[in-house]
Amino acid sequence: MTPILRVLSDGQARTRTELTKQAMDVLGLPEELRAVRLGSGDLKAKGRVGWAISHLIAATALARPDNALYVITDVGQQLLTRYPEGLAQAQLREVEAYRRHQAEVRAARRETSPSPEIEILDEDADPTDVIEAAIDRIHAETGSSLLSRILASSPDFFEHAVVDLLLKMGYGGAEQRGRRIGGSGDGGIDGVIDQDALGLDRVYIQAKRYSAENTVGREAIQAFVGALHGVSASKGVFITTSRFSQGAKDYAANIPTRTILIDGTRLVNLMIKYRVGVQVKQSYDVVELDEDFF
Repeated sequence: MTPILRVLSDGQARTRTELTKQAMDVLGLPEELRAVRLGSGDLKAKGRVGWAISHLIAATALARPDNALYVITDVGQQLLTRYPEGLAQAQLREVEAYRRHQAEVRAARRETSPSPEIEILDEDADPTDVIEAAIDRIHAETGSSLLSRILASSPDFFEHAVVDLLLKMGYGGAEQRGRRIGGSGDGGIDGVIDQDALGLDRVYIQAKRYSAENTVGREAIQAFVGALHGVSASKGVFITTSRFSQGAKDYAANIPTRTILIDGTRLVNLMIKYRVGVQVKQSYDVVELDEDFF
């Protein structure tokens, strides 16, 4: 919040776009960090500035003399003088207007949600960051459960699941041209995806349902590549619930036959992303003021 007050300390009004950029300049934020996006696609740094502006307005440290313009107030100048090295939400509570605003927020929350209020330990955290972190935690826990269920399933089920995943990812076209061909005598090929209606361009799949301690080595990848050559294939995907040795990764990266390796971690992340074996439990809408309305 301090960079925002510093930018406006000259008394000049600025638009939100100008204020956001100049606050990042004062902070010395490098371009690569400004370009970081949240899972929603929104710019993380821009969201943090927006969060800070909202709290400064609630504390009457900023005012809006005109539509989309922001200026510093006497309260803002006093806060900047008192906390030149850094201003956190805890210091904003010294302002009566901010305490009143927070009380109103809590009252509104109790009105709309009868469930007990969850205490947020880091009250200075951007709420969007908190949401993103919580979603990441949920995904991690779901991914662990997903992997456990896959390991408890049959090899046939796993082979069907990986074909379903690749189809959901867009391979196989609108007609969903993919099938499992595993079983005895499969020649090291567990599934195939036709990239065109005539089957001229195919992606072959091998799926290995291994426990975490069973690392897939170079020999297994060599055998799969040999199976690909046996069907005159130029590309394949090797999917395992465990992990690949460095030798296996190096081998796959340095052969003419395009071979993609997907380990257990990447597998469950893709299954969550493309909604294979999982379903949406709850959706939340994050709203903000419509500046064009005012």
